[in-house]
Amino acid sequence: MESTGMKMYGSSEMLSWVGCFADMMEVSPEKIKMLNICGKKKNVLPTIETHKRVMIFADESHADLFYELWEGGYGDYDMWIGRGLCGEEEVTTSKVKEYMDKKIEEPIVIFIINENTREASRYGIRNEFFSRGSVNYVGHEIRAVIMNMLSCDVGDTICIVSGESIAIEAAITASEGTIIAVEPDARDMRSMQDNVSKFGVHNIEIIPNVTEEDMAKVPTPRLAFIVASKRLEDEVKVLLKVNPKMQFIIYTLELDMVVSIKNIFEKYNIETTETLQISVSKSDKRSVMVAQPSPWMISGVACE
Repeated sequence: MESTGMKMYGSSEMLSWVGCFADMMEVSPEKIKMLNICGKKKNVLPTIETHKRVMIFADESHADLFYELWEGGYGDYDMWIGRGLCGEEEVTTSKVKEYMDKKIEEPIVIFIINENTREASRYGIRNEFFSRGSVNYVGHEIRAVIMNMLSCDVGDTICIVSGESIAIEAAITASEGTIIAVEPDARDMRSMQDNVSKFGVHNIEIIPNVTEEDMAKVPTPRLAFIVASKRLEDEVKVLLKVNPKMQFIIYTLELDMVVSIKNIFEKYNIETTETLQISVSKSDKRSVMVAQPSPWMISGVACE
């Protein structure tokens, strides 16, 4: 069912509120990031993290939004709340933490300023920010390279197998799309769920396996990023049935697996487009350079 908020906040109403806050804050409307979450799954926390001025159109479909903002670390931020259809209505201001126990029961407009951020694309979130669970996260420098290889579009759909931190970063970038996170291990799935909650990303669909039954429940992906395992060939077969033009990036730390990946690609008529090994060394406390695990990544695209 379409929410009340979606019916009320049309283009003219939203533009009226943008004009209201632009005048109030003495800022150009183009410097305001609009986010309509009425009846929709949108990534609110990552949007605030990467934009200085965010205007959120919300309704009862996100009743606990104030609590989510507080839990996400924005309790001390100033916010302005407008009620009604247009910018002629009353606007009140308060700290986010003052509203943490209040639920949204009607369409409202929330304006938040985050002066501490840089409005830029950021790849390679440091591992200490992820939930500590069963997962051994790839180094953030390597993840930055992987994100570059994924080349996520804002509305992209990507399947990521056993790549928890990759899924989170991809979900932030593909904010209007869907990230399919495949987690065969129950402990890893719990870590994935913890990270989804921690980063406030709502465009991740978590499934247990790459099977035709599970893939039928989610949108068709453009690309698959897979951490290679003994299930790799079966996963490739299913993904090709889902999308005969599937693009692949296979990640492995094992040299022997590189040969297996090449053989699988050849068997299923997948053209190898790139074979890459990433090496990263870091200095320790004694200023001695220590080499990190050096993964291989083999990318390919299915040929018809």
